[in-house]
Amino acid sequence: MARPFLALLLVFALVAAACGGSDSDASASSATDITDDELVVVTTVAPITSIAANIIGDRARIVGIVPEGTNSHTFEPPPSAAELLARADVIFINGLQLEEPTKELAFANMAEGVQLVELGDRTIDPSQYRYDFSFPESDGKPNPHLWTDPTLVKVYADIILETMVETNPDEAQIYRNNHAAFVALVDEFDVAVRQALDTVPPEQRKLVTYHDAYAYFAETYGWTVIGAIQPADFGEPTPREVIELIEQVEAENVSAIFGSEVFPSPVLEQIGNETGATYIDELRDDDLPGEPGEELHSWLGLMKFNFVTMTNALGGDASELETFEVRNVVPDQAEYPQ
Repeated sequence: MARPFLALLLVFALVAAACGGSDSDASASSATDITDDELVVVTTVAPITSIAANIIGDRARIVGIVPEGTNSHTFEPPPSAAELLARADVIFINGLQLEEPTKELAFANMAEGVQLVELGDRTIDPSQYRYDFSFPESDGKPNPHLWTDPTLVKVYADIILETMVETNPDEAQIYRNNHAAFVALVDEFDVAVRQALDTVPPEQRKLVTYHDAYAYFAETYGWTVIGAIQPADFGEPTPREVIELIEQVEAENVSAIFGSEVFPSPVLEQIGNETGATYIDELRDDDLPGEPGEELHSWLGLMKFNFVTMTNALGGDASELETFEVRNVVPDQAEYPQ
């Protein structure tokens, strides 16, 4: 059988071609133009920035640190981020060990009394942690991608509301109104998502992805994650791992496999060629569609795009979900590093 040799070729191709999106030239937003009277909220990955913007609105200056299109797991904040973190009144990170270098820099620089809120750690407890190929339990790092599950995003919103009311009680009613509107929007979206996903044949509700960002989504919506190509060290899969994934895709009769729009995977493309599964290289983990300031550039826009893509690729009908209006409950004035 020629597959071991093929797998080695695939790995070498991945080493050469799939490591785009370097973090080395990424930079956080500058704190030099922040005035003394501004309430400053610092966030990390773009989905969290978007969720926070819907709750906070224009009642604080919201500044993200992690540039879109970078690997948030390996991102090292630049020195300029220290100044921003030192100026923060509140810091929201995902937690669950996603942004450890940023967390360390925050603790080293943030002012006394400032809250650093790890949203994921406050949303689920260890009994709910999910481990998988990209996040094995032996490494002690659970899958951190809670934001791909709309039901958990509502908990993120609850925590942001609670934190902001405590931090800035004068604007509490504004935060509560925005929060109520956002939760209602997420509930409306959840209904539309379930209707779309229900059109996918049950035997096709299986995911093979570049990076496993859908463990919590799968549990909530009754899907199965078959595997992911990116191993726990964010390096390259071994030839044996590639062969095992090919065999699993064939055994499970998976009809479509999903790569990343930001990090294209020659390995997944070749697995598709080997197995006959359609390769879709458009899913996004935390890189919002569109440009900052556009309605599409939002957590909701991100998840609508992914769920429509998954539904259509796996034999469902996403036409109703495609008509769902992507919108924020208040204008998003947050700063997203690019």
